[in-house]
Amino acid sequence: MFEILERLEHRCVVLSDIVDAAMVLYVPHGIEAAEAGSRLEEKILAALTDPNVCSLLIAAILLEDDLVNNRDHSELGNDPVFLLADEIIGMAIAEVIGGTYARFEFTRYDQQKPGILSRLGPFLDDAVAGLIAGCTSRLYSESG
Repeated sequence: MFEILERLEHRCVVLSDIVDAAMVLYVPHGIEAAEAGSRLEEKILAALTDPNVCSLLIAAILLEDDLVNNRDHSELGNDPVFLLADEIIGMAIAEVIGGTYARFEFTRYDQQKPGILSRLGPFLDDAVAGLIAGCTSRLYSESG
């Protein structure tokens, strides 16, 4: 939907890197890691068909481009403590996909920033963390 995978790939965010980042903090719940990775990829792809998830991801991409990447000496480049819009977008994505429990999962990924999350800017890292958190939360709920 909305060519979101292509938009992410244009920013060097590929599906396999998203799954890899998710698996860094994966907590086994009766599902082997290989199967969990495969199921997470399916959940991520399914989430990327939701226009609400895609719209929030695009918002993060556009904000990052406009307020960080396309500005000399951006005030937001280092993800200052007063910037909250990025967190709000990430939490919203997580909750759209996985409900209230996903907000807590978002916090784990936001704080540790595994894999590709550590290389993304302030808006996109939280948006992708929200995508991961929503999908991992759903996986945990379905397997428990």
